[in-house]
Amino acid sequence: MLKSMLGFSLALVILPFAACGKPEGSQAQTSPSPTTQTPTVIVTTARSLELNRQIRLPGELQAWQDTAIYAKVQGFVEEINVDRGSAVKRGQLLARLRAPELDTQRGEAEARVRAAESQRVEASARLSGIRAQRLEAEAKLAADGATYQRLKSASATPGVVAGNDVEVAQRSVEAGKARIQLWQENEKAAQAQVQALGESEQALREAARSTQSIGDYLRITAPFDGVIVERNAHQGSLASPAGAPMLRLQQVSRLRLIVFVPETEIAGVKSGARIDFTLPAFPGETFSGVIRRSSHSLDAKTRTMPVELDVENSSGRLAPGMFPEVIWPTRRPRPSLFVPPTAIAVTTERVFVVRIRDGAVEWVDVKRGASMNYQGVDLVEIFGHLESGDQIAVRGADELRVGVKVNVKQALPAK
Repeated sequence: MLKSMLGFSLALVILPFAACGKPEGSQAQTSPSPTTQTPTVIVTTARSLELNRQIRLPGELQAWQDTAIYAKVQGFVEEINVDRGSAVKRGQLLARLRAPELDTQRGEAEARVRAAESQRVEASARLSGIRAQRLEAEAKLAADGATYQRLKSASATPGVVAGNDVEVAQRSVEAGKARIQLWQENEKAAQAQVQALGESEQALREAARSTQSIGDYLRITAPFDGVIVERNAHQGSLASPAGAPMLRLQQVSRLRLIVFVPETEIAGVKSGARIDFTLPAFPGETFSGVIRRSSHSLDAKTRTMPVELDVENSSGRLAPGMFPEVIWPTRRPRPSLFVPPTAIAVTTERVFVVRIRDGAVEWVDVKRGASMNYQGVDLVEIFGHLESGDQIAVRGADELRVGVKVNVKQALPAK
């Protein structure tokens, strides 16, 4: 097109010079120059539409809860009641261990408790004896004090009571007071000993209970309802907190569907939205999950964001580890402009569309977006300085130079 137009312009320039070199008679016989033809361009309009398409993303089904069950203390497996595939309930006994050293520790702890209890009882008996002797001394002091008071009153009358008797009674009262003070000190010491032995007994009982609690660790129960998916222990084998787990329990009545959504598609992530997916194990069937959680962070390497869906699996047909194909909806928060794919011209320097405005060609740089099929027509989303209704050449090409005048012809609607 460009070459033909340049050739035609050169012809317009050369023809006048040729005419000047001819006689007037020959100039009258020259035919007039043909008129320039304006090219016709088939155009369409940039359409403002809401992006609404579905793409297929890989996903992964995971158990709602997945727990490796270890032995809390080292011991030999005495009994194991489950195997791979066993359905269990929360609190159900899975295995029982035997640890002889724990039995020995428990026996020693109980013996120490009994010895401490015996010492406390003996000290309590001594305290009771000391208290009885103190009470007896207090009673004797009360009697001696009464006797002394009577003798002292009688001694006021000369010759009734000998002075020596009054003095003896007084010394008996003083001796009684000294004995009571001694018994009181002995009682305090005995009370302190009983209290110390009681505290020691309580500490030993706590230690015995701790040993008993450790013994309870020999009983391994299910932490939740689920299915045993792995078993690494057998009767008679040694189980310990280190190494491979004895069992692995998964809750599969509800599953987690992990989808890694590309950065360009995260606008479609809406909590509570129901998303469909398919599985190779069940061809022709469609399952669904509900968006519940999002990491709100993109992986720096893959530029994707993990999104979690809850999937009900009360029937047990689905299993953790399956790789579904998720039918992910793509949406934009606002309408975008769409054109046919052929309208986008791509060169080594730029990506643009050819806009026809006032009968003249314009190049408008655009950025390509998502593709969408709208009413049976393939369209491409574009972003640039365009408006809805702009006339765009159906076939974008750099042969249509900027500023060239053209005629437009509207493209026929697709059938």
